[in-house]
Amino acid sequence: MSAADTTTPAKVPPPRQAPPPAAWDRPRRPRGSGGAATPWLLLAPCLLVLALVMAYPLVRLVTLSFQKFGQPQLWGFQGAKWVGFANFRAVLGDGEFWAVVLRTLVFAAGAVVLTMVLGMAIALLLQRVSTWMKTLVNIVLVASWGMPVIVATTVFKWLFDSDYGILNALLSKLPGVHLIGHNWFASGPQGLAVIMLLVVWGAVPFVVITLGAGLTQVPKELEEAARLDGAGAWGVFRYVTLPILKPVIVMLTTLSVIWDMGVFPQVFVMRGGHPEAEFQVLNTYSYDRAFQVNDYAQGSAIALLTVVLLLGVVAVYMRQMLKIGDVE
Repeated sequence: MSAADTTTPAKVPPPRQAPPPAAWDRPRRPRGSGGAATPWLLLAPCLLVLALVMAYPLVRLVTLSFQKFGQPQLWGFQGAKWVGFANFRAVLGDGEFWAVVLRTLVFAAGAVVLTMVLGMAIALLLQRVSTWMKTLVNIVLVASWGMPVIVATTVFKWLFDSDYGILNALLSKLPGVHLIGHNWFASGPQGLAVIMLLVVWGAVPFVVITLGAGLTQVPKELEEAARLDGAGAWGVFRYVTLPILKPVIVMLTTLSVIWDMGVFPQVFVMRGGHPEAEFQVLNTYSYDRAFQVNDYAQGSAIALLTVVLLLGVVAVYMRQMLKIGDVE
């Protein structure tokens, strides 16, 4: 018997079978039509609320703007009469309307520029202070932002009061300044400047908090690289910080334009419910035309034209955001 016959053959282990794929590794089945409908189902409550709150007023606004609707129609003595574009022709042919439009645009532009400049400056300064100081300033900003508009307007009326205003008393302590008894609302430009300060005071906290959050996303490595390349503080801000913050700045600027062109309570309350002609902006002008002159149709036409102007601002915003998305 040879050695080959006496040697026990080696056992070959059976081939291993691959374990069944885990549940998360298995290929997922394509979703059916129910997956595409899920976002709409989640949005349905919000869309329903918007439809209930905005649809009827907007439809009613458009309807009134094409009708003759005054007190006789309001009390039911006469029926509403369709007049086509007569209300729009009357409004667009009125020189007072264009003066109000120009005043509103100048007011909104000044408020937006001042808000964005102050907001950016404060947000940048907050990046250089200690944590407890930043927290304290943020608490103050949120408190001022949460103050009701009527309360803030009342405070500003007291600050700029001609007889008891603390601002006149403080400014009069400066050499050569005599403002005791000065009426800031004697002229339109001065009064609108005061109202602009009120609007900016209420808008700056939101801008500061939003820009502060955006500044935390600026990579420190890029700023350090720019400094090593010889860029100063302005160069770092212009070529590093500003491009990264551009989407946030575009959003804030657009929202500020919409809010500042829609100013109503600040002007209305500051002037005691009866704004003079030199204080009229689009919203107060529409209100006066509807409820003081009792021409609800022309008031609706002015409001609709205001909406069209704001839609133009929104269109510019959407175009800028699409450009930013294409670049990214």
